[in-house]
Amino acid sequence: MKVAHNFNAGPCVLPKEAINAAIEALKDFAGTGMSVIEVSHRSKEWQAVMDETEALWKEILNIPDGYKVLFLGGGASTQFLMIPMNFLEKKAAYLETGVWAKKALKEAKGIGDAYALASSADATFNYIPKGWQIPTDVDYFHITTNNTIYGTEIRQDFDSPVPLIADMSSDIMSRPVDVSKYTCIYGGAQKNVGPAGVTFVIVKEDALGKVSRYIPTMLNYKTHVDESSMFNTPPVFSIFVMKETLKWLKGLGGLTVMQKMNKEKSDLLYNEIDRNSMFVGTVANKEDRSVMNHCWVMAPEYKDKEEAFMAFAKERGMVGIKGHRSVGGFRASLYNACPKASVEALVQCMQDFEKANK
Repeated sequence: MKVAHNFNAGPCVLPKEAINAAIEALKDFAGTGMSVIEVSHRSKEWQAVMDETEALWKEILNIPDGYKVLFLGGGASTQFLMIPMNFLEKKAAYLETGVWAKKALKEAKGIGDAYALASSADATFNYIPKGWQIPTDVDYFHITTNNTIYGTEIRQDFDSPVPLIADMSSDIMSRPVDVSKYTCIYGGAQKNVGPAGVTFVIVKEDALGKVSRYIPTMLNYKTHVDESSMFNTPPVFSIFVMKETLKWLKGLGGLTVMQKMNKEKSDLLYNEIDRNSMFVGTVANKEDRSVMNHCWVMAPEYKDKEEAFMAFAKERGMVGIKGHRSVGGFRASLYNACPKASVEALVQCMQDFEKANK
C-alpha cells in the first residue's frame, strides 16, 4: 500500500480509529442491520449518537452550563451570516486577519453596521494585528482564531467587555479553550473534529433572542437549540465520524495532551524551516505562527527550484503541501491526527533536498 503523508488543509487527515469505526457503521449501524446513512434520525440508536457527541464536546472542552452545542449544515460560511442575524442590533467589530475573517465581515455588513477594528491586509495577512483595544460600544467582537491560508493564529482567550465570538474552524480541539469567555464559537468540522458536512456551534443560550429583527427560521439559533440540532435531518454520517474522532481524542488524554503533541510537531517543522537555507517562513513573528498551518516559500536565490522541490516531495509521499494561490510556496497542515512520523518524514525530505541542491 502506498504511504501518504497527508498535510491537506481540509478535508484532512483523520484518526484511523474514526475511519475504521465509520466503515463498520456504514455496513451495520449499532446492530440495526442498516447503514448509518440509512437509519432514521429519529431512532433511539441515532439519538444516542447525538447525545454522546454533545457530551464529548462538553467534557473535552470543559464547556460550562448554559451553553448548547449544535451540529448544523452549511459550513462556517453560513455562520458568517447567522452570527450577525442573531447578534447584530446596532454595530459589530471584527478583527480582519485573513480571507475567512474578511468574508465574515462582508456578511455582517450586509446585515448592519460592521467594521474592521484592525487588519493585517497590508502585508498579505502574514501577522496578527497589535495595539488595538476591544470597543465597548458594539454588540459583539468577532475573531478568526486560526488562518489556514496564511499560517497565523491567535492562541489566547481575550477578556472582552462585549460578547466575544470566534470562528475556530481550523484550531478547535487543538488546545484548551476557556469557553466561558465566549458568547459563541463555531466552525467547520473538516480540520480537527471530523469530515466535511457538519458545522459545530457552541452558543450561550441566554445571549439569544436579543435582536429586534425577524430571523428566518433556519438562520435562527433558537430554532436549533429548541430542537437539539434536529429541526431538520442532521448530517448523520459527518456527526458519527465526529463522535468517533472525539472518542479518539479523549482516549489520548484530552486537550492538554493534544496541545503538547501539536507543539512538538509544530516546533519540529518550524525549526527546519528556519534552519534550512533553501526555505523562508512567511510568518516572521514566531508568536503569530500557527501551530496548525505552516507556510513557507523558497529563499529568493532558490526560487527557480520550487517546482523541483514539489516533485521531490511528491515522490516521497508528501500530500497537500502546495501553498494557497494567494501566498504561493508551500503549506503543511499539522492537525490533531497528523502523526509525528509524517512531520519527521517531511523534515527529512527538506533536508535531503537541501543536500542534493547546494
